[in-house]
Amino acid sequence: MGRYVIRRLLQAIPVLVGTTFLLFATVYALPGDPIAALGGDRRLDPQLVSRMREQFHLNDPLLVQYWYYLRDIVSGDFGTTFRGVPVSSLFQGKFQVTFQLSVTALVFEAVIGVGLGLWAALRRGRWQDQAVLAVTLLLVSIPTLVSGFVLQLVLGVKLKQNTGIDFFPVAGIQNGMRSYLVPGLVLAGLSIAYLTRLTRTSLMETLRADYIRTAVAKGMSRRRVLGRHALRNSLIPLITYLGADLGTLMGGAIITETIFNLPGIGQQLFQSVYLRENAVVVGIVTVLVLVYILANLIVDLLYAVLDPRIRYE
Repeated sequence: MGRYVIRRLLQAIPVLVGTTFLLFATVYALPGDPIAALGGDRRLDPQLVSRMREQFHLNDPLLVQYWYYLRDIVSGDFGTTFRGVPVSSLFQGKFQVTFQLSVTALVFEAVIGVGLGLWAALRRGRWQDQAVLAVTLLLVSIPTLVSGFVLQLVLGVKLKQNTGIDFFPVAGIQNGMRSYLVPGLVLAGLSIAYLTRLTRTSLMETLRADYIRTAVAKGMSRRRVLGRHALRNSLIPLITYLGADLGTLMGGAIITETIFNLPGIGQQLFQSVYLRENAVVVGIVTVLVLVYILANLIVDLLYAVLDPRIRYE
């Protein structure tokens, strides 16, 4: 397994380089001069503009600029903003907020999505199955912006006014893990719908397999057939989806963090795009790419745990 992990990490290097270069080229190809934008409506001193363009290598060709960026990233330096603030200092605390929010959403997604999918698959064609499909269709149809404000109003405001229960904070992170419950549920809404349908389909296909019919014909109990054979083999596509979705949740938390006023990287990314702070934008997305790569590596390692026929060769 050790050789497999090393090989996968080496394969991740060209992926990381190619992804960051495409992102770097896209961000720096945006129209407008980020140095001139610092002054707003005022015109900056031409000598200051020239000195800053030289400092941030903006007069160099794209490949030269990317080389400087890549060299600094290897040494752990994400650069500085055009206002002189180290990019790494902007990350402090913000990645922790977004990671906790994403993990909370992932837990909701796994528990509710897998649970509903299993429940529907075992009641195929009945009204419970149709009800679950209708709920997932509703979840897919509601935008995050709408579900966020509705749950914020119902759980954070109306529940407190009508019953006195003050368990769901409406904004901020002052209440520890409770602060992430409603935002995590909102962020996980779309993924819950997809995972429910994926679980339902995967388990229904597995239950139709020959080895399942053989196990039933041998007199094996229903609980043992489901737990030992059907469910275990149905988990591989679910683990794949969950692993890839962690990066998606972290990258897609901008709206949720804005609604619930969470100081995560989503808000920082939005502000940096607005202010044309290219180094911050590229740095945030580079870290997200690393999260994607590590999550997929963990998923690949879990395959052999779920299915012993898979070997790391």
